[in-house]
Amino acid sequence: MTDTTIYDRDLDRNPANFVPLTPISFLLRSARLWGARTAVIHGEQRVTYAQLLERCRRLASALERAGVGRGDTVAVMAPNTPAMLEAHYGVALAGPGAVLCALNTRLDAAMIAFMLRHSEARVVLVDREFAPVMGAALAALETKPLVIDIEDALAPPGPRVGAMTYEAFLAGGDPAHPLRLIADEWSAIALGYTSGTTSDPKGVVTHHRGAYLNATAMALEYGLTPESVYLWTLPMFHCNGWTYTWAVTLAGAAHACLRRVDPAAIFPMIERDGVTHMCGAPVVMTMLIHAPDEIRRTPSRRIRFMTGGAAPPSTVISRMEALGFEVRHLYGLTETYGPAAINAWQPGVAELPIEQKAAFMARQGVAHAMLEEVTVLDPETMQRVPADATTIGEIMMRGNTVMMGYLKNPTATAAAFAGGWFHSGDLAVLHPDGYVEIKDRSKDIIISGGENISSIEVEDTLYRHPGVMEAAVVAHPDEKWGEVPHAFVTLNEAAKGTVSEADIIEFCRANMARYKCPRYVTFGPLPKTSTGKIQKFALRAAAKAPASAG
Repeated sequence: MTDTTIYDRDLDRNPANFVPLTPISFLLRSARLWGARTAVIHGEQRVTYAQLLERCRRLASALERAGVGRGDTVAVMAPNTPAMLEAHYGVALAGPGAVLCALNTRLDAAMIAFMLRHSEARVVLVDREFAPVMGAALAALETKPLVIDIEDALAPPGPRVGAMTYEAFLAGGDPAHPLRLIADEWSAIALGYTSGTTSDPKGVVTHHRGAYLNATAMALEYGLTPESVYLWTLPMFHCNGWTYTWAVTLAGAAHACLRRVDPAAIFPMIERDGVTHMCGAPVVMTMLIHAPDEIRRTPSRRIRFMTGGAAPPSTVISRMEALGFEVRHLYGLTETYGPAAINAWQPGVAELPIEQKAAFMARQGVAHAMLEEVTVLDPETMQRVPADATTIGEIMMRGNTVMMGYLKNPTATAAAFAGGWFHSGDLAVLHPDGYVEIKDRSKDIIISGGENISSIEVEDTLYRHPGVMEAAVVAHPDEKWGEVPHAFVTLNEAAKGTVSEADIIEFCRANMARYKCPRYVTFGPLPKTSTGKIQKFALRAAAKAPASAG
């Protein structure tokens, strides 16, 4: 017997019936179909889809002339500007198959230097606002990449650290650069660094196929159309903007760029530019809700708002609805291109009392349309937990929108994929209707304003203080940021009575990115088990108690 059938004979792949999937094709289609439509809004600037394609071709050409080829890394440190969006297409067109590494603009120089070194970045594009941090990072590198300064009329002034400006770099590129796409959809398209588990983050490698499918899912789940205007309140460096950098283009919608999240800019843009869709961490909703009366206004149309991180409380949902926003909740990780699970809306949920609606929205949900499966398994037996909303297991995923693996880290990659599933590290329950709901984070990650903060990294910094004998860090609930770090510290005898909460916080600010620093510090002995292990569950309870807010 043979495994072949009549359908395996003379029915082979060829250029007519098989084309590798890549989200770069979304731009080619939109430029052909909607060339005259507005693709990018930036202040008073308007860029059409035809112009966007031309600029991306120039970027690809300029990168190739600078020696960038397939598999070379191009790093970008910029806010939500046209240049950052162009990099999501122009980099992949170079080679073809160069890899984009979008850098978190909130990181310090030491972390940026690590990422540039680890990724072997050949070229760095940097917005002048972040030139001081980038300059310090570059000074720590043994091998210097080519650096290009991005100048933005809406940016605050900053020094130059590059060989030339971004516009001059593009001027040296060919507007008719050949549109050569990748030959293998498994090719890497982006490198994104986790901000979570250790002081040296892992480099998550994603491929063209996954980016194509995840972006398609986001356009479908979010209801994007050519009439949509997507306001960039979510950083494009976060998992490539949760793949909306490509999804918005797929729909032929408009990208409304925003350098920083500021209600004073957001509310006018909503009306002036016809914004219909937004994404962001819960902190963005809090900023909108608590904006001054002279700034806050109800939009003339309903706006869809997708939020990640901690589920929004009922008061936030109700206030956002009163402001004219329709809030939906999603869940994902850097390793899953951003969103993996969607809190899929069910008939009748909208009519529920706000508390019941919030309880439903607190669930992380079900796999989006292009991911094979999201479920909860027992990490020891790898069996699905009972769908009883009570039994704790680990959220695991499998499908085409899961990362290729961790760059230069085969041990971590193997552990993440053990048993044929991606292990999220998040502990959750499975509801009878199949919806997943997180109950704890096994790696003690603190999600603050959409940023992942490792308690281990903060603890390592605390232990470097000469007065600290013991330290443990947990999440402290925060109305604005969702969660912030709360440090519990035992001082040594020499430091008792002389080291204050302010001293500890200032020490952390001098040794790590400010957003990772503790907002609260509690002094005293740490609760421990009989074997000497710190009882973090007790510290979490203390952090939630009203008396802990000092």
